[in-house]
Amino acid sequence: MTFFRADLHCHTTCSDGSLKPTEIIKLAIKNGLNALSITDHDCIDAYQSAMPLAQELGLKLISGVEFSSLLGDESVHILGYSFALQNPIIQTFCLKHRQRRELRNAEILFLLDKNGMPISEEELLATAGTADQTSQRSVIGRPHIAKLMVQKGYVADVREAFNKFIGEGRPCYSKGNFFTPQETIDVIQKAKGFAIIAHPHLINNSQTISKLLHMHFDGIECYYSRFTIDAQMRWIKIATQKNWLMTGGSDFHGDIKPMVSLGCSWVDEERFNILQKRFLENQALESQ
Repeated sequence: MTFFRADLHCHTTCSDGSLKPTEIIKLAIKNGLNALSITDHDCIDAYQSAMPLAQELGLKLISGVEFSSLLGDESVHILGYSFALQNPIIQTFCLKHRQRRELRNAEILFLLDKNGMPISEEELLATAGTADQTSQRSVIGRPHIAKLMVQKGYVADVREAFNKFIGEGRPCYSKGNFFTPQETIDVIQKAKGFAIIAHPHLINNSQTISKLLHMHFDGIECYYSRFTIDAQMRWIKIATQKNWLMTGGSDFHGDIKPMVSLGCSWVDEERFNILQKRFLENQALESQ
């Protein structure tokens, strides 16, 4: 007997993953997955090459994205699903995030230079490379800066880069401009998508959790990475009480998080079908 498995949280070279969009489609099939959603940070560029290949190879693929936001000083990630890929509301919001990241990266590079660790924008662009066979660049963020810090010998590894210099509260950290969770929810829902709280397991501030649970999300990521069922029961109970969607995924990044394999966390066919139905409806409406 075979079980239907859909990993709804993974990243490609379009943001901070190590596999190209086409490579992650092939890996999903190799790992026995039936369906996938690519949730790159603040962009949906992966679908340009991933969708045609998924259709060719028979892998079910629905739209997804992981948007960054701030609630006070707390970083909150929000997953968006099932919007039409050509929806202008989502595309515009992704562009705003790209511009936000570019300004923030420049501020971090300025602070690194002041602390005796110069990195040029040209070096950063070269390290990030391109997303796929296309000319579009990756969404570039702190993981790319950390990788370059290692290459230039400023730190021993990426963990040290974050812990000592570019992590929250560190001397070379910049909050930059940001969007709130409510702004992000509004964008996703105006695009007729589902707005989901990403990996609540990683949010330690109880006040932040309480505030998020009073917002009008559509669901919560209950099944995440390698957490046990016992560790996830809190979120399953909350989703049940609020009648929210339950999503789940590995948060696969490839070589950046080698301990996390694609498909190690997933949802069943019933939960996936709810998202796919909305996605197909939105795709059809947008193409009219």
